[in-house]
Amino acid sequence: MVPPRDSPSNQDPPADVRDVGADQFLWIRLINLREQIKSISRQVTINSGVTAEIMRNPDTSSHSGRQGLLSTLVRTLREQALLTQEELAQRSGLSVGTIRGLESGRIQRPRIGSVRMLANALSVSESELSALVAAPKPVGSGRARAAASTAVPAQQLPAAVAGFTGRAEALTLLDRTLAPETSYQLVITGTAGVGKTSLAVHWAHRVRDRFPDGQLYVNLRGFDPSGSPVTPAEAIRGFLDALQVSPQRIPGAVDAQAALYRSLLADRRMLVLLDNARDAEQVRPLLPGSPGNVVIVTSRNQLSSLVAAEGAHLLALDLLSGTEAKELLTLRLGAERAVAEPAALDELVAMCARLPLALAVVAARAAVHRGFSLADLVRQLRETRDQLDAFTGDASITDVRAVFSWSYNTLSPAAARLFRLLGLHPGPELAVAAVASLAALPQAQVRGLLAELARVHLIMEHAPGRYVFHDLLSAYAAELAHTAEPAGERSAARHRLFDHYLHTAHAAALLVMPNRRPLDPPAPVPGVTPELLADYAAAMTWLSTESSQVLAAFNPAADTGFPRHAWQLAWTMDDFLDRQGRWPDLAAAHTTGLSAATRAGDQSGRAYAHRGLARAFIKLGRLDEANLHLVSALEHFTDHDDLIGQAETTRTLAWVLWSLGHRQEGLRQAEATLTLYVLSGYRIGQARALNNLGWLYAQLGSYDKGRTHCEQALALQREIGDRRGEAATWDSLGYVRRHLGHHQEAITCYENAAALLGDFDDRHELADALTNMGDSHLAAGQADAARDAWRRALDILTDLGHTDADGVRARIQRLGDNGSEPVDR
Repeated sequence: MVPPRDSPSNQDPPADVRDVGADQFLWIRLINLREQIKSISRQVTINSGVTAEIMRNPDTSSHSGRQGLLSTLVRTLREQALLTQEELAQRSGLSVGTIRGLESGRIQRPRIGSVRMLANALSVSESELSALVAAPKPVGSGRARAAASTAVPAQQLPAAVAGFTGRAEALTLLDRTLAPETSYQLVITGTAGVGKTSLAVHWAHRVRDRFPDGQLYVNLRGFDPSGSPVTPAEAIRGFLDALQVSPQRIPGAVDAQAALYRSLLADRRMLVLLDNARDAEQVRPLLPGSPGNVVIVTSRNQLSSLVAAEGAHLLALDLLSGTEAKELLTLRLGAERAVAEPAALDELVAMCARLPLALAVVAARAAVHRGFSLADLVRQLRETRDQLDAFTGDASITDVRAVFSWSYNTLSPAAARLFRLLGLHPGPELAVAAVASLAALPQAQVRGLLAELARVHLIMEHAPGRYVFHDLLSAYAAELAHTAEPAGERSAARHRLFDHYLHTAHAAALLVMPNRRPLDPPAPVPGVTPELLADYAAAMTWLSTESSQVLAAFNPAADTGFPRHAWQLAWTMDDFLDRQGRWPDLAAAHTTGLSAATRAGDQSGRAYAHRGLARAFIKLGRLDEANLHLVSALEHFTDHDDLIGQAETTRTLAWVLWSLGHRQEGLRQAEATLTLYVLSGYRIGQARALNNLGWLYAQLGSYDKGRTHCEQALALQREIGDRRGEAATWDSLGYVRRHLGHHQEAITCYENAAALLGDFDDRHELADALTNMGDSHLAAGQADAARDAWRRALDILTDLGHTDADGVRARIQRLGDNGSEPVDR
């Protein structure tokens, strides 16, 4: 069964997600088993010697040298295997042009999929070739991909810790995890601010060369003041992205995603750092479970069940010793200053309770006020502590709060206000533009205030223009916001922040899908400065960078009196999350939006949320539930005479009914969709509905009806300039004309579709058009042209890691040298 042409994101959902996930799991295991067998044989082949000799070339330190070595290595290995370029292309599944481009140096940054295919064909380690492909691919402009993949292992570690000192015993214990033949799990536990993350990150950077397959990192935010820890599904998805798994290859079910993640780590040597975990349940799905991998977990809790059930080791991190604490301060303050006032140094250590976070804040304050003696700083800190109410019986906690207050009280009024407002931000990161809207200030002024906060270590700039909080400091800022900011100002600040995300995300959504009917969000309140996004690439970059912040805003918006923002934010993320295959996130977003709209009595919001949930459930294989949500949405749009809303809902309903096997009812809904679009005057929708009907008629064998509808769609799309819709219609016409026996006309249709799709980001659709083009060439007796089209499609699908690559590869193999065997479709 083939779905209508404009099913959500033009991607076919799995009929049974669990089956798809299981197939992928078995496929990955077979690949790993094959690689194990091949790696044994490689140890006795001459290729290793050739590679080693070339790699010893002193020019490998430069990028140009690496690329020259890559071309030399490919050519040398091919000649040793007694293969021509054509024979290597046949064996690897790559095109002859790709082989020639690699050997000539014209292709300097091959895709990781191409490297893998080449390595398999030449019986050489993939890592030996990948080591020579060190530079990222250039990012194109306009409709080009917002980011390019690289052929290097995952590198997710945060920046190395500056000025780390002490913890010798803990580092020794961590070093014991490095035995290569076993998997090892270590939980670093200790109180907040004791330096668990600093220790883990410092050690990880120190031993990163022991993990050639890469390092994975996630901040699980287990004790984040917002109360929104990272779910295992979110963490796994981030790991799959880091491991360069394309969205099309990621199954929808979380269990299947976890199986794929564990399969990818099998037989690899990787370090997995799970930071700030709340409990064992958050960690357990993220454990690789295969030898050679090391997992380091940090948590305020001891995670006893992980120790008992999974055999994890426990490292209880205590406060710094007095000597270590003085070493840390001395390193940050400078030896001359510390030696000059040993008594004051000892008192600062005591007043910071030997807690590394507090010591870092004190050192940062001292660095700002270099004209002050340490005794002056001690006196100021003592006065601050004496002024605080003892809100807890724990004197060490009171001292730490005093350290924070001491630094906070020295801020300029504008920086102090900004610090308080930052406590209202729900996301894991703070971008300058969003903070400017939160505070209703110009970005230039905000940058200066953020720099002031960073200088005294109340926030940290972990990337240019992006800041993070320690969760203790975030909680302190939130406490100040609720005690020092009036309720009205807190609400106004949240309103500005939600407006910032809504209006920027809405603009991004329309750049990603230009022909989508826009929402009508309320105008942003004064002080909001939405970000200006120039084109598709800028929109995708913003969505990729800010998606965690936008997702984190849904629940706070719903819970603090902004239900319209909640469901409209979910709408803005539809296409991006769908393209990324993040369907559980999409379902969660619309669930929050539906709940918020229901509580607020917003019937329009409910309808949009119902339709959004249906879209997510379709991709998750939950078609019956999707059908119920579409019926609910359709009731609202019908009651309110919203013709376009009805049409967009019946369009998706037609797809669901067709997928459930109710073909005549699906066709009836598709015909109703066309009528509704015509009545509404929405010509973009009308053209796409015509293409849908043409495709469905063709699937039922009514090729003449199909051709008539598609040709009407094409004429309208050309008139209104809907190039993406035109590409889909050319593909439909190619299918119709091929089945009518007009093979040359079908080839022309697919060529037109491919030419248009080259301007867009949907490379899977391009590969599909090329595959169909190859089928038509073969049906027309043009074997060489068929092989060339299929190889172009295979290059794309291999780079995407898409399972459709297997079918295209099988076509090429069945064709053989004679090109006489037909290919079934």
